[in-house]
Amino acid sequence: MMGKKYDVIALGELLIDMTDNGLSGQGNTLFEANPGGAPCNVLAMLNKLGRKVAFIGKVGDDIFGNKLKKVLDEVGIDTRNLIIDKEARTTLAFVETFEDGDRDFSFYRNPGADMMLKKEEVDVSLLQDTKIFHFGTLSMTHPEVREATKFSIDEAKKAGAVISFDPNLREPLWNDLEDAKEQVLYGLTKCDVLKISDNEIQWLTGKEDYTEGVKKIREKNDIPLIMVSLGKEGSRAYYKKTGSEEEIMVEVKPFLQEDTIETTGAGDTFGGCVLNYVLEKGLDDLSENDLKEMLTFANGAASIITTRKGALRVMPDRKEVEELIKNR
Repeated sequence: MMGKKYDVIALGELLIDMTDNGLSGQGNTLFEANPGGAPCNVLAMLNKLGRKVAFIGKVGDDIFGNKLKKVLDEVGIDTRNLIIDKEARTTLAFVETFEDGDRDFSFYRNPGADMMLKKEEVDVSLLQDTKIFHFGTLSMTHPEVREATKFSIDEAKKAGAVISFDPNLREPLWNDLEDAKEQVLYGLTKCDVLKISDNEIQWLTGKEDYTEGVKKIREKNDIPLIMVSLGKEGSRAYYKKTGSEEEIMVEVKPFLQEDTIETTGAGDTFGGCVLNYVLEKGLDDLSENDLKEMLTFANGAASIITTRKGALRVMPDRKEVEELIKNR
């Protein structure tokens, strides 16, 4: 992975999370416009850890799209391949937060600018100059952006990049969950690093037991590093050297916070920390202690973000995470 200008480039959705922020004096719900989108949340965490990152995607030439570009510039994410589309509108996601911090989403995306990215708008030179390429499935819900995503994966892979995949399933955005499953299965054939949530792996594999689910994924896919995020139960890492039959599994408990507000961005924060560790250590020879150290830091960072509204603009820095781990 030496000699590349960028540490991580991500492609996908950049949107506004309209987050519940209490009630007005008249009893009406107030919404706060938080910049969001899973791939950019991952990049924001990596930037906080000192990594050089860039984003490929599209927003509308409207109030929200122009604000989003300013935010990415502000947090240090390269926007040279962020397309501003005069014809499309920036996607909005209204987020309802429950008492335990979990969420429900309502998307305004029919169409949204993020799903209008075209293959010919992708800057191939960026893909050829990155150590890691990261993607999810929200850029695979519709034919045009799906083509752009698959093209980008192939170009990055040809250039020797490590491919990172987070399915990040959002059921309301799919016309057909069988199509969603098909695209997730495609992503599994391309990635070297997979981050998947507990409910996603159960949905995908039909296995309640996570280890059985990972085993099923590995029957057809040679993925060295698989993380299963378990929410309030912490996280697991399953590691297997390429071509080896031996697998290491490590589980690390979470850092539960009394002042949790919401879980938006927690999985992305976790994923960004994992990718930072891959940049530090590579994928060729990870030990059980390496995996434990990786998950502990990632769990700590994810727990901090649950105490803040939004994610992209408020990622924790290394010192904050290390302090939390130290005082556990």
